[in-house]
Amino acid sequence: MKIRIALLAAASLLASSAFARDDRPGIFDYYALSLSWSPEYCASRDDPVQCADGRQLGFVLHGLWPQFEKGYPDSCSRAKLPPAVRERYVDMYPAPKLIGHEWQKHGTCSGLSLEAYLALSSKLKDGLKIPATFQRPPQPVRVTPGEFEQSFKQANPWLAKDSVLPYCTGGGRFLREVHVCYSKDGASRSCATDEIKRSQKSCGQASFLLKNVR
Repeated sequence: MKIRIALLAAASLLASSAFARDDRPGIFDYYALSLSWSPEYCASRDDPVQCADGRQLGFVLHGLWPQFEKGYPDSCSRAKLPPAVRERYVDMYPAPKLIGHEWQKHGTCSGLSLEAYLALSSKLKDGLKIPATFQRPPQPVRVTPGEFEQSFKQANPWLAKDSVLPYCTGGGRFLREVHVCYSKDGASRSCATDEIKRSQKSCGQASFLLKNVR
């Protein structure tokens, strides 16, 4: 009897996990615009395109990610990226290979056509003003998580509360990327509670460093 109950409980858990994840295109709760801090990426990678001397890249588009309130969908279809469209939007990303990966893993879950997804990615990225302090800093910049969010909100007064989340690396010492959350129609909204907690855990120290561009 105990074994049967345990098996039923395990089956129920698996069913609830499967129900929580839905990889059908267009089924999600909100978008997270992910912008990587290029100096941190380049500090540990030999990327001759993104990290070439003199590019001086700061925040760069990682991707526009459909999100659930808990978790996210992944690779919702096998729709390919036509070469002509790749050429039209490839400069929106810091490296040519990234556009194909982002479309396959995240874009296919948006429920949008390829062109509409890339156009929305471009619109949200270009519509977000990067605070002057973080625009190609020649020297490292140290901020607290609160100062970081406030800088973005001062530059973009329309941002909702808890809509800008830093993510760190190196035990919380260095900024890795920022997520900015939007509703499905492109309006600013608060990020999900789980994502806020992950951000706070990631950048768990009193302050973190944005490495300088090069």
